[in-house]
Parts: sequence; structure tokens; C-alpha cells
Amino acid sequence: MKRFIIQIGVFLLLAGAFFPTAANPFKYNNLEVLPEALPVTSPEEESLRSEIETQAKHLNEKADNAKIDRVWKKMPGRNGLQVNIEESVNKMKKAGKFDKSLLVLEQVPPRIAFEDLPAAPIYRGHPEKEMVTLLINVSWGTENIPSMLKTLREKNVKANFFIEGKWASQNSDLVKMIQEEGHTIGNHAYNHPDMKRLATAENREQIEKTNEIIKAITGETPKWFAPPSGSYNEQVVQIAADLEMETVLWSVDTIDWKNPTVPVMLKRVEEKVHPGAMILMHPTDVVNSGLAELIDMIKRKGYKIAAIERLLSEQR
Repeated sequence: MKRFIIQIGVFLLLAGAFFPTAANPFKYNNLEVLPEALPVTSPEEESLRSEIETQAKHLNEKADNAKIDRVWKKMPGRNGLQVNIEESVNKMKKAGKFDKSLLVLEQVPPRIAFEDLPAAPIYRGHPEKEMVTLLINVSWGTENIPSMLKTLREKNVKANFFIEGKWASQNSDLVKMIQEEGHTIGNHAYNHPDMKRLATAENREQIEKTNEIIKAITGETPKWFAPPSGSYNEQVVQIAADLEMETVLWSVDTIDWKNPTVPVMLKRVEEKVHPGAMILMHPTDVVNSGLAELIDMIKRKGYKIAAIERLLSEQR
């Protein structure tokens, strides 16, 4: 027993030599190891961040969902805005000062997109989008098309030509010219009927036959359908949707088919144009004569003019 007690004592003495009882957790081989240093934020950076966060409170905007409006039917949403705090801080640190122009703004998509909505007609874009589009329905006015295309090119404007199938089959060279100029080509039925009076099979034939003709000329199937004279019912809209097409109407009418003077037409549009407007016209003499002035007037009012795809996108 005595011998066992002596052995325990020796063991404890040796253990104390190799493993000190007050071991420093940050010491290894007599070298002191400190915890990783926390990042140090300078007063200047804190000031920048505070100012950016203040600006963000004023600039951040929630996204608007696409919706079916009681009056305007199918309406696109609009992306929200959000200041990226960290990227803005980094850019201004390099500049060495706060500069509002260096704020990094990001668009935030809405929860409900335009494509999520059920079939319904479209009359306008988002009411806060400072952009409009020109809808040119074509079933006559052949002689004015080249001149109108020239004006649109000179003004750097893309429009939408909704083309009747019968007209397209007789004027394939003009259809190709419209496509080559980069404009959107839509479907305007085959021979300009009152579609809400037609049977289901007849309505479908009007749209499908025109799609086939336009695809044979351009190589592309139209995505947009404009019912002649704006005449439609739910059946017409659903048939277009079944063919993966959107039904397009308008919110501003030039009434060019009534043959007004150019000043009268311009005054009418100027009084009625609005954010997200879809402006109806035809290749008539008055539109051909007044198109350049019409475009200039719309731009003076602060609106961009673009094809329907851009108008109806959620992009701000």
C-alpha cells in the first residue's frame, strides 16, 4: 500500500510539470495566441453608412403586383426599388465622400407577375410608367407604310403593327419591311370581322389563319392580337390565350379614320396621353403627315416611346 501511494505521488508531480494547472487557453508552446480581431469601422465609414441608410428610407419603394383591374382589366406590375447598402458604402469609401449619384439601386420584382394573370384584355401599361406605345392597325393605307417607317426610323422609335391576314398575304414585301425595321408585328384577324358576333370556330380560324400567313412571311408567330374595331368578348380573349397570345386594345385613340386635320389629331392625343398609354392609329394620310409631330409632342411631355413588350414589362 505504501508503495502504491508513493507511485501516485510521483505521477502527480510529473503531471504538474507537463500540464500546469493554470493553463492559458490562448497560449501554445509558450506563444500567446490572441482571438481574431474584430473589424474596426472608422467614424467616416459609420457616417457614410448612416447617410446612405437615411437616403434608402426615402428611395426604397415596394414593388406593385400585376392585377386584373375593374376598369383597365389586365395591368402589368412594376418593380420596386431598393438601395444596396453595402455596395453603396464600398463605392463611396473609394470616392472618399458621400455622393448620392453613387448609390447602388436595385430593382425588386413583384410577387405577382404579368404572366401569372388569367386571360383578359390589355388597355394600358402601369399608371406610373413614363412610357407609351404606338399601336398601328393595318388593313388599308398601303401607300403610307414606307413613309411612316422612315419617320419612325428617323425618330428612333419602335412601334407595333397589327396586321390583317388578308392584307399581309397581298403585301408580304411591306410585312418584311416592317420586320426588318425592328417593329413588333401582331395579329389583326384575317379580314376585319366583328369578332364578338362570330362562332367559336370562326374566331379561332380568323386568328390561326393570320398567324400562319405572318409566320410564313416573317418566320415568327405573333404573340399579340388586336381585335378589329376593338370588338371582342370573353370567348375571343380565351381563344387568343389558348394560342399563347395577349389581346390588345388601347387607352388613347387618334380617331384618324375620321380624317381630322393634323392639328386636331395632335391636340386630341396631347389632351389624353398618360403614363402607360397605348395609342391607336392606322396608316392613314393624317397619321402619315403628322407622325413626326406626334412623336415630338409625346417626347416633349416627358414620355419614352417603346414597343409593347417594354411597356408591359415590370422594368421601371
